[in-house]
Amino acid sequence: MDADACPVKEEVYRVAERHAVRVYVVANAPMRVPESALVELVVVSDAFDAADDWIVEHVTGKDVVVTDDIPLASRCLKKGTQAISPKGRIFTDASIGDALATREMLSQLRDHGLVSGGPAPFQQKDRSRFLQRLDTMVRAALVE
Repeated sequence: MDADACPVKEEVYRVAERHAVRVYVVANAPMRVPESALVELVVVSDAFDAADDWIVEHVTGKDVVVTDDIPLASRCLKKGTQAISPKGRIFTDASIGDALATREMLSQLRDHGLVSGGPAPFQQKDRSRFLQRLDTMVRAALVE
């Protein structure tokens, strides 16, 4: 899990406990995590992309990465792992190109002052969608 600013940590912990799977909480600074043999906090340096680099280096094909970082999701997909955003958006090989292009276009529009603001606020329906989809992804990964 790309933990910095992740709004669904508790949901990740619940799914991990339900399915007895390990969770690596990767962050640039220490943070509180549940006392569980299934949850490990990995604190990396505050260097640019240090958390992303650690995640990409350690993921395997059966892992599910939770991130809102589209370039990180792309890197994980290239390693054969799954990726999901905190709002429950499942990144796939078929969708990641469009996601990267949209991200770049919005970045350029913001740079030129043509678009302001960020993504829509995180809502309860996002949390519910995420929880359902993460659970489905983890169950599928365990069957493989």
